[in-house]
Amino acid sequence: MSADNDPFYLRYYTGHSGKHGHEFLEFEYSHGRLRYANNSNYRNDSLIRKEMWVGPLVVKELKRIVEASEIVKEDDSNWPKKNIVGKQELEIRVGNDHIAFETAKIGSLVDIQDSEDPEGLRVFYYLVQDLKVVVTQLSVTGLMLFTSASFSP
Repeated sequence: MSADNDPFYLRYYTGHSGKHGHEFLEFEYSHGRLRYANNSNYRNDSLIRKEMWVGPLVVKELKRIVEASEIVKEDDSNWPKKNIVGKQELEIRVGNDHIAFETAKIGSLVDIQDSEDPEGLRVFYYLVQDLKVVVTQLSVTGLMLFTSASFSP
């Protein structure tokens, strides 16, 4: 199936508003395009935005990670609600499933253990960690490829 016809969609957001303004991390995959944004005003950092086209192997790996997690079986109704500390959102469309979750930011595994649904929240937490690793590595690698290509003789 071509990327244009593939219904796979993935979006993750985590953020809060505080003394440094609106700080967030967000990434989204749709139809072959991966977008990444990271805004931190701490120590006058600025907004980082990256966009790249990814190939079918990357999409296959993102789908594999999502499907292996079995996140589509989870329900966020007993997860901690967003609060002043911040929130996380995860939206996924894979196959015939379309899910959207919203929960508070998770500071540590203790937050998961103390929740009303530790098993479901644990699935969410580890899936998000895996996705963040893949996306941040792609954004760094993409930047390195672009940078090295721009400086080649």
